[in-house]
Amino acid sequence: MGCRRDWLVVCIIFNAWLWQLVHGSERYNARDLLDSFVYDYAIKKLHRPRTGRLYNVVLPTNFSGMEVSFVRLRTRRLWKNGSNYNSSFSIPPWVLPWPFTKRVDLVYQNLGNLSSSYYNVPNYTFVAPVIGFLAYDPNRSSASYGLIELHLLSDDPIIVRFPNISTHEDGNVTMKCVRFDVNGTLEFSNVTVKSSCIGRRQGHFSVVVPYQPNQAIRKNYWVMGIAAGVVGLVLLLVIGILAYRWIKGKRIKKMERSSERSEGLDTIWVGRSRMPFASGIRTQPAIENSYLP
Repeated sequence: MGCRRDWLVVCIIFNAWLWQLVHGSERYNARDLLDSFVYDYAIKKLHRPRTGRLYNVVLPTNFSGMEVSFVRLRTRRLWKNGSNYNSSFSIPPWVLPWPFTKRVDLVYQNLGNLSSSYYNVPNYTFVAPVIGFLAYDPNRSSASYGLIELHLLSDDPIIVRFPNISTHEDGNVTMKCVRFDVNGTLEFSNVTVKSSCIGRRQGHFSVVVPYQPNQAIRKNYWVMGIAAGVVGLVLLLVIGILAYRWIKGKRIKKMERSSERSEGLDTIWVGRSRMPFASGIRTQPAIENSYLP
């Protein structure tokens, strides 16, 4: 019996771990497919984009709320000047693509209200939208995805600026920067001045805080608990009064029935005291023999 129980516990733990693994894998695949779709859609929509010009890409209606922009740069220009085409990202000079290519396509994303649909951080809550940028080789076919890496050869990091960060009710909560790598891993860092984050690799970024239950909900629970306690106390008091009256009435009825079965006694006043007095009996005693000694 003990062995069966141990095996049952092992099976439950394994199934929970497997479910988490599959669920996380599905979310990662969804992000990968989204990035591939966005780049392919931008290339088809722009057809022949001009080098050094930023384009805003309008996605289909089912991606409403998500913002995408695209720029194609020469590698030598990226090496010399970096990239500041998007206000949310500042890429420093001395950057080279790997594998090397003469031109680099940069795709900027702001997932907006779709952030939590594709990204999540266990035990944390987003206070800013997920934004990101990815580099592609325009000479590679869409079948091979064309995703490449950017190597920073200087000490200057990539600066990530968030357009809006939701202020948290608890000012003591520390905000954290999080970077989602293209391979699905997470990387945490501290928020710098002016609500910015820094990094040395491409990917998607956001700002998170530790998950805490809503203070308003907890307050409502307290109010509801106190109200329920008061109502319960009043109800208990009413039930007690009704029970007392019922028991008292039952005793009185019992006494009345008992008195009805017994012979009633009259009362007589003796001085200032009221005393019970037995009335005369119906049949008077008669002397059978009148002989007297």
